[in-house]
Amino acid sequence: MSQIDNSRTHMQGVVLIVASTAFFALAGIFTKTATTDAWTIACWRGFVGSIAIAAYVYWRGRATGGAKLRLGLRGWALAIVGALSSLAFIASFKYTYVANVAIIYATVPFMAAPMEWLTLGQRVRPQTLIVALVSLAGIAVMVQGGFGSDHLFGDLIAVLMTFGCAIYLVMIRAYSDVPVVWAAAVSAFLLFVAGWFIIDPLDVSLRDALVMSAFGLSFAAASILWTEGARLIPAAEAGLLGAAEVPLAILFAWLILSELPPSASIIGGAIVLTALFVHTGRDALKHRKSTQRTIGAESASSS
Repeated sequence: MSQIDNSRTHMQGVVLIVASTAFFALAGIFTKTATTDAWTIACWRGFVGSIAIAAYVYWRGRATGGAKLRLGLRGWALAIVGALSSLAFIASFKYTYVANVAIIYATVPFMAAPMEWLTLGQRVRPQTLIVALVSLAGIAVMVQGGFGSDHLFGDLIAVLMTFGCAIYLVMIRAYSDVPVVWAAAVSAFLLFVAGWFIIDPLDVSLRDALVMSAFGLSFAAASILWTEGARLIPAAEAGLLGAAEVPLAILFAWLILSELPPSASIIGGAIVLTALFVHTGRDALKHRKSTQRTIGAESASSS
């Protein structure tokens, strides 16, 4: 592949990842705009999202010579953990600020790092441990600011959700044979099925039905775009670009919902975001320098 083709492929990956973060950042907007409860929202998002993702998996499978749809016990475990985490994710928006949920969720990689060390024996870099501790301090500032207020419960749900997402991430890395996108579709559909036993998902207004359907499509678009984009660029760069979801979520909440978080959330969020961007930025820069050295060495050897 020529350098021009490599550049185009890289740019395509960047565009896809950035687009996915924009869709991910809309989750709080859809949840807060819908006037119904978290279970109903999860049910509708699960139904619409699972159909859209399943259609993508089918199309992708035909394009690549067959989709792997068998989950097995590992795949079902992944789908169940994903479903529970998604429900907590949606519920947290109902009880706290969009900014709080987005910032707490951004610490998933740092929660996952010690889990990988304990379960998979994977070495954790000192840099990652330091960033994890700094992020934990930022979350503590945010949660402490919620004491005595009505958004403390939502902050705690967000922490629990992030812990669940960290487990989900470790499971993805451990179960490399599981079709992850298909597991995500099944995970979303599980919420739809479970919702019928708890609430009546059809007892909603037309407005809420449209909002929740749009949420399902947005969720599917985010998942698909991220999957396609991550194939084209290095993981470190994908992580750095994906971190843009946090400021985008806060910006959307301010522009669309006129929601401004309290000072404790701003201070805690600044701590977490600084740690996050420094960590992912260093990784992306290190990878780019390594790639440039490799290209230079190849050019020198061929001349």
